Amino acid sequence: QLPALVRGGLTLVVSPLIALMRDQVAQLGELGIPAAALNSASEGSERQRVMRGLRDGSLRLLYVAPERLLREDTLALLKEAQVALLAIDEAHCVSQWGHDFRPEYRRLREVAEALDGVQTIAVTATADGPTRDDVAERLFLRRPRVFVRSFDRPNLFLAMRPKGNATRQLAEKLDGRRGESGVIYCASRRRVEELAQELSASGWRALPYHAGFDHETRSRNQDAFLQEDGVVMCATVAFGMGVDKPDVRFVFHADMPSSIEAYYQEIGRAGRDGLPADTFTLYGAGDIELRRRQILEGGAPDERKRIEMAKLDDLVTLCETARCRRQVLLGMFGEEAPACGHCDVCNGAVRVIDGSLEAQKALSAVLRTSGRFFFGHLANILSGKASEAVTRHGHDQLKTFGVGKDRAPAEWRGVLRQLLSAKLIDHDRADRDRLIVTDDGRRVLRGEAPFALREDVVGKKPRREKRLAPTPDEADGDLLTALKALRGAMARAQKQPAYVIFPDRTLIEMAKARPATLEDLGAVHGVGAAKLQKYGGAFLAVIRDHPNA
Repeated sequence: QLPALVRGGLTLVVSPLIALMRDQVAQLGELGIPAAALNSASEGSERQRVMRGLRDGSLRLLYVAPERLLREDTLALLKEAQVALLAIDEAHCVSQWGHDFRPEYRRLREVAEALDGVQTIAVTATADGPTRDDVAERLFLRRPRVFVRSFDRPNLFLAMRPKGNATRQLAEKLDGRRGESGVIYCASRRRVEELAQELSASGWRALPYHAGFDHETRSRNQDAFLQEDGVVMCATVAFGMGVDKPDVRFVFHADMPSSIEAYYQEIGRAGRDGLPADTFTLYGAGDIELRRRQILEGGAPDERKRIEMAKLDDLVTLCETARCRRQVLLGMFGEEAPACGHCDVCNGAVRVIDGSLEAQKALSAVLRTSGRFFFGHLANILSGKASEAVTRHGHDQLKTFGVGKDRAPAEWRGVLRQLLSAKLIDHDRADRDRLIVTDDGRRVLRGEAPFALREDVVGKKPRREKRLAPTPDEADGDLLTALKALRGAMARAQKQPAYVIFPDRTLIEMAKARPATLEDLGAVHGVGAAKLQKYGGAFLAVIRDHPNA
């Protein structure tokens, strides 16, 4: 938006989601900047207003869906308007290697050509090296300049846990978060609805969202999430890409995400106001195996499958790592970073032990079963559980049967996943249904190399992650509550998201500074001239009604 205002003329913004356009146009309108959107939901009167704005040159930014932009009548109209800048948002959608591939994005290069090679900018928050290269090749007429900023979001606390009783684990993480807005991602529509019902029964304002609901239900639930405080949205990945709510205090995953890029984008919906926010991801062997089969049984070319399997391995590595999570995550995007001190590993919620003996036992089980059996079966062998499959294959007679009776099958599955993430075992490239012990694994098996095993703390509750309250202590709590109530009433009356009026950060600063005049209020971060004129008097009145205690 800033380049559009600095350079003048009309900036054309390609955006993949209607909700994203709606929020951006609403926020620009509050700032007094002429902006509009053109998409399948635009009514006749709105389309006429857009056309007038294009013809008389009054529009500064026009948000357009790619499908609408590629229509001949739309292109003809834009040629007359003399577009100064073409901005492509969520540019990773152009790449088959990205996690949100949209075929229509591949034709956007035609738009640049039709607009006489207009200057083009493509932006995305989640693109690794191969995706960036693909975007550059597909969208630009000439080799573009590439700017990459740090992927680090230091205000996000990163935490992951092996999945046990997922509902109970999530409920424990929600404890103490009443009044906070957050998102819980689930892998299936059924799980979304079940979790929303369970949380609602426990007194939470929990709403479901997935693509199976009709448009009215999705819009109603999304609007409630945007306009109200304290809503927990239980959703599939259908929710979020077009939602820019700055005061989301947590993003949890009830199931493992589909890839590192998807994980990064989804947790990135928390804490956009710069204040502390928490992320928490549950994962299990079932999640990993399901994703592996989705990749292998899909219709993608072999090269695509190879890349997706590598990304899955990266995600498992992040889940099972014994190192700082932020350090590992940033390393996957090509960044070097020191230990962060702001993740569950750094914070002591997990511990590292010498796992050489456990590794040797597990590696022996892989070899003695010829690599033909996966983690659940191997875990039963190691823990001495004579399941029907174990006895049918005669594996209760193996020397490795029961050598790890001190650990439950679930713990052995975790050990095996860590062996996979450390590349001590791998899938045979010629036969993906077969496990092999790698050269590094054989060195550990022979006692020539150690293995550090990450073991989640068992038998005692890990110390609670340090989490700065999103409301600083210096702010007057009663005054802040009153300011939020006023903002909420205004948002409902205008049918706008609450943060479009003022984000939490601005209200917190008001409650701390307690401005006495409009001039003082105008000095508060986030209060511009347009908002000061529109809302200043009402917010000052609330501040005056709450004298210092």
